[in-house]
Amino acid sequence: MAHPPMFDDDDPALLRLRTLALALPDAATKVSHGRPAFFAAPRGKVFAYYGGSRRVDGAWVQHPRCVVVLLEPGEREAVLGDPRAFVPAYLGPSGWVGLDLAAPGSPGWEEQWAEVAELVDASYRRTAGPRRVARLDAGERHEG
Repeated sequence: MAHPPMFDDDDPALLRLRTLALALPDAATKVSHGRPAFFAAPRGKVFAYYGGSRRVDGAWVQHPRCVVVLLEPGEREAVLGDPRAFVPAYLGPSGWVGLDLAAPGSPGWEEQWAEVAELVDASYRRTAGPRRVARLDAGERHEG
């Protein structure tokens, strides 16, 4: 049984994340477990998710407007020091971290995107493979 969609395709945060993620070499998107996932096509690994959840005291807490990325251990620990950060269910033990995003129009909305771009870039570099990373380092970007 397929998971129902857990996102709004017109969400401004998702649209902005799509722009960042799909600019990376061979990046594509699919829905995985009801949430948008960004991966290096055609059979590459996921490097970012939009939306996540975690368990707190036995109850599920949803984080519908967040980015979930895979970071190097030192970077991950630094991000987890941010009050917006959390360890996502299922993926957290493998090194993934979630970061809640500011709502459109709220304080921090514009300022957060430079940080999100850095996190997505770092996660892509961990998962995309050396050839794609070399293309990224050479300045290759896709226009969306």
